[in-house]
Amino acid sequence: MPINNSSQGNGRAAEQKKTPAIKYKADIERGVVITTYERNGWVRTEGDDWTIGWFNVGNIRAMFHPDSAVRLTDQQMVNHYPNHWELTRKDTMVKNIKRYMRDTKDGSEADNSQVTGTGEYTFKDGYIPVTYNLPADYNIFVEEFKRNPSAMWIMKPTNMAQGKGIFIINKLSQLKKWANNKTGSNVPRASYIISRYIENPLLVGGKKFDLRLYVLVTSFRPLRAYLSLHGFARFCNVKYSSDAAELDNPYIHLTNVAIQKHNDDYNNVHGGKWHIRDLRLYLESTRGAEATERLFSKMNQLIVHSLLACQDVMINDRHCFECYGYDLLIDDDLKPWLVEVNASPSLSPSTKSDRSMKLSLLRDIYRIGQHHYTHNIYIYITSCLR
Repeated sequence: MPINNSSQGNGRAAEQKKTPAIKYKADIERGVVITTYERNGWVRTEGDDWTIGWFNVGNIRAMFHPDSAVRLTDQQMVNHYPNHWELTRKDTMVKNIKRYMRDTKDGSEADNSQVTGTGEYTFKDGYIPVTYNLPADYNIFVEEFKRNPSAMWIMKPTNMAQGKGIFIINKLSQLKKWANNKTGSNVPRASYIISRYIENPLLVGGKKFDLRLYVLVTSFRPLRAYLSLHGFARFCNVKYSSDAAELDNPYIHLTNVAIQKHNDDYNNVHGGKWHIRDLRLYLESTRGAEATERLFSKMNQLIVHSLLACQDVMINDRHCFECYGYDLLIDDDLKPWLVEVNASPSLSPSTKSDRSMKLSLLRDIYRIGQHHYTHNIYIYITSCLR
């Protein structure tokens, strides 16, 4: 068979033009992050010649500290903003959203060129539950409690995750018991937030659930945010009840997988999760396509408004990107509520489908990140959960 010299020449030319492998540095040894890097053909380095860095929030904080000797090059990118806690600590998130609501008249005077989607949406209808900081706002909270003595409230540590330290109260005596429960005279009391508990959650099969949505931000000024299609609903294992006798049952009220996996009814195959696509199909069949579209549009715009609330206070370092884990709750009126935002959403897979989803999520993060960095391409969040 005659040799095709032209093909050989083209092959050699392509080989000569082959782009050098991207080098990465990480403070983790294994997991879906490392798997994604290896599948991309990236090379690990322990030196300073990396392009992509994946570090925990503590190492990022040390890296950007004024006394740090670290100076990032033009080509280097890391996976957190220096002061991400403006959005991801429960108390600072609430503080920034309240300020944003005040400054923009509940979001109605926000820069709407940065908010896309169908329908008008603002925070004026209360898309974060009524929330107070404790112990700082204790007296104000007591006044609010007395106005609604039959209401349920949920207590959360401001800087913990996976459902740790959370409990529900419906009596002031329970709060006083917490306040008097000191761990030691020289140990400062952990700060908490207390929020009005959503007592009418949307139920599927009688069970409460919340949503975990992934949002990639590559810039806060201007706002560039990408909403992943690969979110999911997390279900409790026990049917919902607002009975006071069940307030201490985490398998009814807390959807965190770290908690639900210890229940006897936990399913290791699906992990108590539904893909967001499946939830949407369910809602369209039970509540109608129009109502479902309105809900998802509000969810998208809720996310954008929460990012705008932190836009002016976030250190918008061009070396940074961040994938946030948004936790939303839907009530029975199909109203979305912002529960919290996570700086380091769990990427540890609990099932085979979960692993596939998170690998796809990370692949998309780096595809977008590279385009953003080299070509300055961006999109705004729209009603893309279809």
